[in-house]
Amino acid sequence: MTELETMDQAVKAASDKESKYLTFALAEEEYGISILKVKEIIGMMSITSVPQTPPFVKGVINLRGKVIPVVDLRLKFGMEEMAYTERTCIIVVEIAGDAGVSQVNTQMGIVVDAVSEVLNIKAGDVEETPTFGAALNTDFILGMAKMEGGVKILLDIDKVLSQQEFEAVTAVKTGESPLPAEVTPEQPPAESTPEEAVV
Repeated sequence: MTELETMDQAVKAASDKESKYLTFALAEEEYGISILKVKEIIGMMSITSVPQTPPFVKGVINLRGKVIPVVDLRLKFGMEEMAYTERTCIIVVEIAGDAGVSQVNTQMGIVVDAVSEVLNIKAGDVEETPTFGAALNTDFILGMAKMEGGVKILLDIDKVLSQQEFEAVTAVKTGESPLPAEVTPEQPPAESTPEEAVV
């Protein structure tokens, strides 16, 4: 069993505890998202690009017959684009957003540099998000977790995308079914080797 599979099992086992976060690396920073939002972790696999989508939407993947839109968090956060490596992972999350008169949940893949670990972060260790001025939107940041060796930025994954962006991602998902011919049905996700899966 690879480290990536072990991490995926840890995510599933911990998914009922609100204080647990899956942490991951992006550029030189560490981020965390609630384990309740994480469905699974997979290695990089073939992504089919979709025309006329925002630059941060890399396209769609076929995950066991299900079409999942994929967003590159580096590009979404305005960071420099980086070539994918064997440590790059896709975290499949479930996000909630408004679709007209009702709220819908949809699965989305987010590309991160590497997964780190599952942490139990106590409320007392979380500081409020600093104020950076009205020009900078930080609504998607839940807070800053003070940990040994630094700070982890906790994300509200439901708010990372704006309403317009959520609608665009949802449209990508619904508009690409059936899958393009170049995506092979039942294509298994690529897996990282143990030493490459975890920082």
